[in-house]
Amino acid sequence: MGEKRKYKARKPGGGRKKLKPEYDAGKNLKRQMESAVALYDSEMSLQAIADALVLNPIKVRKLLITAGVYESDVAEKVQHTFNNYRETQSYKDAILSTASALKLSKASVTSYLPYEKGVYFPSTTSTEKISVAAERQRRYRAVRKLRTEPTEEHLWDAVLVYSGVRFKTYSGLPFSYEVRKGRNGEYTKELWIDRRENSKSLAWSSVLLALGNVKEVGAVVDRPKALGDIRGVTYIYGMFYRLGLINVPDEVKEKMKHPKNHKK
Repeated sequence: MGEKRKYKARKPGGGRKKLKPEYDAGKNLKRQMESAVALYDSEMSLQAIADALVLNPIKVRKLLITAGVYESDVAEKVQHTFNNYRETQSYKDAILSTASALKLSKASVTSYLPYEKGVYFPSTTSTEKISVAAERQRRYRAVRKLRTEPTEEHLWDAVLVYSGVRFKTYSGLPFSYEVRKGRNGEYTKELWIDRRENSKSLAWSSVLLALGNVKEVGAVVDRPKALGDIRGVTYIYGMFYRLGLINVPDEVKEKMKHPKNHKK
């Protein structure tokens, strides 16, 4: 027998080299997702998007769900049911339970869920992490829901997605607001109005008082005080007009007109 070779310690990071070191599944998924969202934002159908990207329409839908811009009654029901089971079950078991409860195939359930691996952008994801098209879709959906059903929940959803966006007051002064998180990581029910050097807080209770005084969605409200003698109503008036809850007199519209670039 030959001489036994001396053990050689393995260098950190050693091992088989990747065949495609430049390949990144997460980046590829994100790239596909952004392309799908951009086309979806231009109101193309799932089939048309699939043809343009050379993908299956089901994969396109899954990409849009992962990006947080696609919605349907079926998708919402599947995701809600799955999330309930997922609290106590593994991912695989939760899929099987959802399929059984909704009488769907496993493949159908999976097709309505976001990608498990890669980048997932639920509706609460920070806007800095999503594309401009996805952000625009998110705002469109939030405002549509609010105008259809002006509840506190829908108003809060709209307020969150419009954080940092420029508004204008009755007199045409620009402002924006920020919604901050507390120590527990949850959003506080308080809006911080940014007006030049000063920041003022606007209580959520004040916003709800004004919401209660909106008699008809889209109706003309002559002036801020018509929404009530509420602290910060000047800002609430500008927000409600931008969100479509109220309309304003014609002579005021030009002053409250917003530029195409909504960000500061």
